[in-house]
Amino acid sequence: MNREVISTFPMDTEDGTLVVNFGPQHPSTHGVFRLVMKLEGETIVDAVPVMGYLHRSVEKLSESRSYLQGIPLTDRLDYMAAMSNNLAYALAVEKLAKIEIPERADYLRVIMVELNRIASHCMAIGSLANDAGAFYTPFIYAFRDREKILDLFEMTCGQRLTYSYIRFGGVSRDIPEQFVPLCRQLLDEMPANIDEYERMMTSNEIFLARTRNIGILPPEMALDYSVTGPMLRASGVPHDLRKVEPYSVYDRFQFKVPVGRVGDVYDRYFVRIQEMRESVKIVRQALDQLPGGDARASLPKVLRPPKGDAYAQIEGPKGVLGYYLVSDGGPMPYRSKVRAPSFINLTALRPMILGYKVADAIVILGSFDIILGEVDR
Repeated sequence: MNREVISTFPMDTEDGTLVVNFGPQHPSTHGVFRLVMKLEGETIVDAVPVMGYLHRSVEKLSESRSYLQGIPLTDRLDYMAAMSNNLAYALAVEKLAKIEIPERADYLRVIMVELNRIASHCMAIGSLANDAGAFYTPFIYAFRDREKILDLFEMTCGQRLTYSYIRFGGVSRDIPEQFVPLCRQLLDEMPANIDEYERMMTSNEIFLARTRNIGILPPEMALDYSVTGPMLRASGVPHDLRKVEPYSVYDRFQFKVPVGRVGDVYDRYFVRIQEMRESVKIVRQALDQLPGGDARASLPKVLRPPKGDAYAQIEGPKGVLGYYLVSDGGPMPYRSKVRAPSFINLTALRPMILGYKVADAIVILGSFDIILGEVDR
């Protein structure tokens, strides 16, 4: 099968196989994603991922807006972790325009993106439990913890989903006085809440049967497909930009990089669980070390970086998230390009589902934790 024959491929073929459309409108596709599968019985023998149903031309749109006006566009890529997109874009602009930011802003950025990582992973493991058919409870509990984080974000910048908080030069505003005590209260609660997730999922017989040795991604294949983030680390490769290429102030914090051993759906779940624990540690250290001073640098109203290009990348919840910007000296980027981890990770889906059942494909796709706003852009 290929893209050219998807629309004309016969539903019943001469060799007894059947072609089935999974999506684009389906509750288990995690967005408008289409997967055309060729089946022998319930076994997948071939598959073609079809993307593009949510394409909004974000990269091109940002080339007709000022650098500041481009920030809200980044919110709408991975809208489950908009803070991370804000940060990667801001770092690219700062590199391009050679902007130095206050130390306090660096710490506030780390606090926000790590809280956002926890919120993103909450949704990832909650929806995975639902995909596995084990139970709906973790999904509801995930919303409970995510809501507390969104309350902190709303208190800080007035938004709960698309923040535009992290900007080149620092952040849009300093945190309110009540932020730190409420954040510490959340951090005190999170270890017990994560333990609760583990009691419901880590040793649950249904969840183990649906995830153990399912959708195995060998480390060699993960590297060949340029997979990053929890998916890569679940395959046993300890690559985390916060450690191997520290940015912001991550080199000042003590934290571990969780890795898996098999690279199956279960390992991808468990790595995210452990990463949530490590993010709690990072935020706690950042709050303890939080310096005083300004939260943003003094910049001109309209930014005009010198001619040149710059690339900045961070370790987002889904993987390595990068922004490439080209300046011609004007107030708008001449070229803007996003390295979207969900899109690149998704390229490994086809070889990972071949030989498995249709029900397994749903769980395998769920373990990718894709966001279609980022895939299609």
